[in-house]
Amino acid sequence: MEAFVTEGAEDGRTVRGAERVSAAALGVRRLGERATLVQFSSAFCQPCRATRRTLAQVAAMVEGVAHLEIDAEEHLELVRELGITGTPTVLVLDGGGRIVKRATGQPRKADVIAALGAAIG
Repeated sequence: MEAFVTEGAEDGRTVRGAERVSAAALGVRRLGERATLVQFSSAFCQPCRATRRTLAQVAAMVEGVAHLEIDAEEHLELVRELGITGTPTVLVLDGGGRIVKRATGQPRKADVIAALGAAIG
């Protein structure tokens, strides 16, 4: 797993298409009030199942945090726009939809909590 990285970090890892993601672009009515954990998955991805459980647990722990899972194969344009290269990929959005952190691979719960802390400040 790639550790969560800060978008726009000095290591050069940035989002290719956008720094903000709207609820409409993700196909939902609204984002989480404080933060949103966006998971890109694919149908036969075993680590995606474990990631789904981890993100759901963390979202349930913190009021105002939503977990959204997106099928990467059904949203190829969005995948390309956001530079998603594998599943699972997790984006951590702040309350305004700004991408604060990202990770590829199955994240550890402690890493998700730390990344979420950066988003809700």
